[in-house]
Amino acid sequence: MLYPSTIEQKLGFDKLRERLKEACISPLGQYFVEKIKFSENFGLVEKLVSQTAEMHRIIQIGENFPSQNYIDATPYLKRAAIEGMLLTLAEFSDIKASLQTIRLCLRFFENQEPDAYPILGEYAKTIRIEKAITDSIDRVIDDRGQIRDSASTELARIRKKLISEQSGIRKKLDTILKSAKSNGWIGDDVSLTVRNGRMVIPVAAEHKRKLRGFIHDESATGQTVFIEPTDVFESNNEIRELEYEERREINRILLELTSQLRPFVPDLQKAYSFLGLMDFLRAKAKLALEMDAINPPFSNRQFIEWRDARHPLLHLSFQKQGKKVVPLNIELKEKERILIVSGPNAGGKSVSLKTVGLIQYMFQCGLLVPMAEGSSMGFFQNIFIDIGDEQSLENDLSTYSSHLTNMRHFLTLANRRTLFLIDEFGTGTEPGLGGAIAEAILEDLTKSGAYGVINTHYTNLKVLADKTEGLVNGAMRFDGEHLEPLYQLEIGRPGSSFAFEIASKIGLPKAVIGRAKDKLGNQQVSFEKLLKELDIERRVFAEKNIEIGIKERKLTRQLADYTSLKESLENNEKKIVNDAKQKAKTLISDANQLIENTIREIKENKAEKEKTKIIRTELESFGKKNLVLEEVTEPAPAEEVFEPESGDIVSGSYVRISGQTAIGEVIALRGKDVEIRIGDLKSTVKLNRLEKVSKKTYKAATGEKKLKTAAKGVDLNERMLNFSFNLDLRGKRGEDALGVVDQFMDNAIMLGYDELRIVHGKGDGILRTLVRNHLKGYSHVSGMKDEHPDRGGAGVTIVKLK
Repeated sequence: MLYPSTIEQKLGFDKLRERLKEACISPLGQYFVEKIKFSENFGLVEKLVSQTAEMHRIIQIGENFPSQNYIDATPYLKRAAIEGMLLTLAEFSDIKASLQTIRLCLRFFENQEPDAYPILGEYAKTIRIEKAITDSIDRVIDDRGQIRDSASTELARIRKKLISEQSGIRKKLDTILKSAKSNGWIGDDVSLTVRNGRMVIPVAAEHKRKLRGFIHDESATGQTVFIEPTDVFESNNEIRELEYEERREINRILLELTSQLRPFVPDLQKAYSFLGLMDFLRAKAKLALEMDAINPPFSNRQFIEWRDARHPLLHLSFQKQGKKVVPLNIELKEKERILIVSGPNAGGKSVSLKTVGLIQYMFQCGLLVPMAEGSSMGFFQNIFIDIGDEQSLENDLSTYSSHLTNMRHFLTLANRRTLFLIDEFGTGTEPGLGGAIAEAILEDLTKSGAYGVINTHYTNLKVLADKTEGLVNGAMRFDGEHLEPLYQLEIGRPGSSFAFEIASKIGLPKAVIGRAKDKLGNQQVSFEKLLKELDIERRVFAEKNIEIGIKERKLTRQLADYTSLKESLENNEKKIVNDAKQKAKTLISDANQLIENTIREIKENKAEKEKTKIIRTELESFGKKNLVLEEVTEPAPAEEVFEPESGDIVSGSYVRISGQTAIGEVIALRGKDVEIRIGDLKSTVKLNRLEKVSKKTYKAATGEKKLKTAAKGVDLNERMLNFSFNLDLRGKRGEDALGVVDQFMDNAIMLGYDELRIVHGKGDGILRTLVRNHLKGYSHVSGMKDEHPDRGGAGVTIVKLK
């Protein structure tokens, strides 16, 4: 069921219907276009869309499918079915050309694999064109649409005699023409012509009495007359008689051919219906190609799951202008089946609403739909819409009354198989009452199980959607910084109307806007402000997430390189150990063999001293060569060098923090606070916690630290994963806050960040001033500024790093 009756005009489907008509080649296809209607039968919708998809595939891959002579011959067939009727030569010529197109279409599907185009292929098998009738037509009519000489023996005789007579009369006229030219009665450039079906000679008016004959005509100026000489008068009469005979014979042949055609009229009417369907499907396929449309998976259940859906008419219009439509991603499911869309005016809410309605409507009319792969289509038996102003002077209906009339229809007939669309829900009356009635209607629509999309500005509906199962909030995204719509639908959160911001941009006086806020009340103003801030924060963190994603990919690559290097080192280590073990095994084996040989020789020589000495010398030589180990000495740990130094601590002094081993250099003194540098790190500590040390101590500590750092290394991966560009100092005391800032800055500099965000709050500005003065001491800081007013203003400092 559809509501209202003007749904096609409201959604814009009537414009798509006109485009399809223009894409058809013949009235046959246009007839099918006029018959397009929304189907409530799932099987029929599936069949219609599949037919279109098969033709879309044929055209898309460039198959050699007929594209000419889609001629509507059905009126001729109706006359041919009447006994005694005669079809003209032109009509038979059209029938011949269109039957050839039908035969080519059928031959196309015959030559395809059975599963290539299953639906159209099966339909083509039901079409019959008897060869007898096509042969009969081909035997009578040639490819130029003329009757063949061989159509009958009598016609061949007549035409042969006619040619002979025409040749004879031409010879006579040529002779007369030459004589007239020689006498100067006509110009040299004059030639024979035909008037009233008879061959004549153009003669100047002043010489018309000099040439005997019959005057058939004269020129518009009267200066030339067309004379049929008396010598050829009888011959012309003979030609005219032969022409009459030819015409009678042709009529007889066409009457006979019509009689032969008559028994096949029912089959031919079905064949022309097939030809009309092919024309219609070609038009739908061409429209799908223009819209970049697809045939998404189709299920017999209620849901919407669309990716990058585009308004069809807007897409076609933008395509001519070289622009692109912002696509729509939307999903409606059982627990979130009614979408409440909010946002500023001119933000794209109505276009999104009509996109949903038009795409679902055109799909259930058998058309492909403009969306991305990965989308799925659900099935709805009812589509109800309330779009635009339906006020009626005849029925005495106001705008609001017409909306309530529509709502009565919705509440009465909506069920789980219904898709409803409501634009500007509840408007047209006093806002408080309109919002209350709209909320009550929405509660009943939710209970009906229907699916829908609703556009609204009412806060109470946004709140209801947030706490009611079956409802879900959505927002048309808006650039709060530049006050420009983005035309993107975001599901899961409500949108702000940005009324005050837009009013400010237009130039409405601030005093007026201020009074409006006071009249509205703190709760509503805070709600709108919160929505706006959430949108801005979401955008900021979306940008940061992109940066983090880039760094994570870089980290992943580094981790992969590290893992590869680690595996390589472990493999080399195993190889070295295995080689060493093998060498040791060989060495021990050789040593044992040498010892056994030595013992045997000593025994055999009965321990003769000289011989024994020689053997012992050889054994010692082998041991020195293979078994003596090199000594590996480890360097003794260096003793801690600590030489205290007397005197006051000033800028440039070397100091140690009491109870610790860290040695640093004093950068600046600020009363009882001292700023020191320990390696690459800066810190501020109390003066009474420092001990002055000698330069020797500082150098020793610095060298030792460098060695330890080089040996130990810094786990940058861990720091990168745990680091956040956003530092919140609210609630911290000055000294504690500066210590946190130092650690934050050190990590940021080490990890290569170029922009940081420090939240310190506004208050009296003490913490902000303290932090900014402290940051000026960093050579890596290139500048500082307040955050944008919509994202914290003076309560947040943006730090730019070199």
